Amino acid sequence: MTKHISIPLKDSYKLFNHGPVSIVTSAYGNQRNIMAASWTMPVDFSPAKVAVVIDKNTYTRELVDASGEFALQFPMRKIAKLTLDVGDISGRDTDKFARYAIKTFPAAQISAPLIEDCIGWLECKVIKQGAESMDVIIGEVVAAYADAEQFIDGRWHFSADPQKRSIHYMAGGEFYMTGEAFRTESSYSE
Repeated sequence: MTKHISIPLKDSYKLFNHGPVSIVTSAYGNQRNIMAASWTMPVDFSPAKVAVVIDKNTYTRELVDASGEFALQFPMRKIAKLTLDVGDISGRDTDKFARYAIKTFPAAQISAPLIEDCIGWLECKVIKQGAESMDVIIGEVVAAYADAEQFIDGRWHFSADPQKRSIHYMAGGEFYMTGEAFRTESSYSE
């Protein structure tokens, strides 16, 4: 299992501000589901909030609406196929966790499971804003974790191992992985 560290909630945006694809997990009672989601973003710092698009007609949305919570995870390249697969079939018809032998571990503050082989995890509680008819869900981040080997001193230091890098989904099964970092200095001076 990937060793993870807790991240201050105010810094949770750093886990996905580089735009990786995400995996949403949800649970209610003895039901649970997992789906891929490309449209996620941080929306506030304190309290930390995120937005995720979950179609209101999906099984995941049904579970999120019933439980009032969800988890966002940011997968490593080594589970790109799993990320694609869980986005291609409905959890109403099959237990995707069993079908794909998905390894999970318990969340600390929500009932949705967290999945292994990710670079970061966010546990979220839904904020009711009167927009329940829309596909956008706003959640308050109640716990945040990152891969301890790659998130050091408050920022990403992605592994040289390409299988451990975050991924970005394009379309038609095509992904890009996070590339090499570079620095530049601002020309702004006071």
